[in-house]
Amino acid sequence: MIASRPLRRLLAAASTLAVLATQAGAFDTSARAAFVLDYTTGTVLMAKNADEAMPPASMSKLMTLYMAFEAIHDGRLTLDERLPVSEHAMSYGGSTMFLNTQDRVRVEDLLRGIIVLSGNDACAVIAEALSPNGTEPGFAELMTRRAQQLGMTNSTFANASGWPAANHRMSMRDLTLLATRIIEDFPEFYPIFAEKQFAFDGRAPSNVNNRNPLLRLNIGADGLKTGHTAEAGYGLVGSAKQGERRVVFAMTGLDSERARAEESESIVNWAFRQFAERTLVKKGTAVAQADVWMGSAESVGLVAEDDITLLVPVTPGTTLEAEVVYTGPLKAPIAQGQQLAELIIRPEGLPEHRVPLFAEHEVAGGGFTKRMLVVSKALFNRIQQPAAGEAM
Repeated sequence: MIASRPLRRLLAAASTLAVLATQAGAFDTSARAAFVLDYTTGTVLMAKNADEAMPPASMSKLMTLYMAFEAIHDGRLTLDERLPVSEHAMSYGGSTMFLNTQDRVRVEDLLRGIIVLSGNDACAVIAEALSPNGTEPGFAELMTRRAQQLGMTNSTFANASGWPAANHRMSMRDLTLLATRIIEDFPEFYPIFAEKQFAFDGRAPSNVNNRNPLLRLNIGADGLKTGHTAEAGYGLVGSAKQGERRVVFAMTGLDSERARAEESESIVNWAFRQFAERTLVKKGTAVAQADVWMGSAESVGLVAEDDITLLVPVTPGTTLEAEVVYTGPLKAPIAQGQQLAELIIRPEGLPEHRVPLFAEHEVAGGGFTKRMLVVSKALFNRIQQPAAGEAM
């Protein structure tokens, strides 16, 4: 919308926006890239190199898991189905379930092996079972295609596990999007991400613990996946829920396991302590009065359709800034509920939020006498204005 008059600034001290808010202290992450999302409201709290395609290490296993969950949903896999282990799958090093070619492993165990143990071999077994040509590279092509369909535009895959490869890349925004899709689309499987241990067949006593450092901190953490390679550094896709709020984030490029643990805890604490949901305007409450031309009233109240509830910084200090924008004066007649304007709210340090505003009540067109008075007033004001160059 274009304002035909100076934009109104609605400050908390002088308007219905009665909730004070300030800029939350900016979180200066030491991660090379990070993306933090308030899942409940969809508010982006932090974005640092968030769209840069980077080596995701084992965090990319979330894509393998997402596709495995889809396959279970549509009947291509079952949890009790036993899958063979190829020599290729058995050949993987790094984090594994210590599978061998004599094994036939239940899909449910493979899922836990990927989620809790970060098993590279388990990823390959799933990949070969779902690949159109029975190979891991064939499955990686499906991963790339499905990622694009999900809106993950900075993700390409060369394998199912995150094993270092030149064209195996994901962005932190993409990883966060993928995490939210897992939470939304597969609530029956998501609790597995909070499991702290998985001892498969007693054969891997050195690899039974979930590496997610947040799960033992009692801060509401319940997922999702760590990652580490020499090229990628240490990273984590995490999620935590406190009360009705959930935060989901991804970060990478930290230089140690300890740094990853400390940084991820700091991000969660910052996200929950520095921001809170607030109802700024109640449904039906006039936010402002808009001038009306040629109507039975000279102004009309502008109201929101629903309560305006936003995530805002909560540190005491400066006020929340907002503007009402409309093309005015508005010409009568105006119907009650007619969309007339837009409220733009700008919490410091957060993306702006736009809300449509509607007419609080009907404004009929003015009668002949009213119109003549308005025109006469306009002409009188024009006559009183000095001509260009005339001395005043």
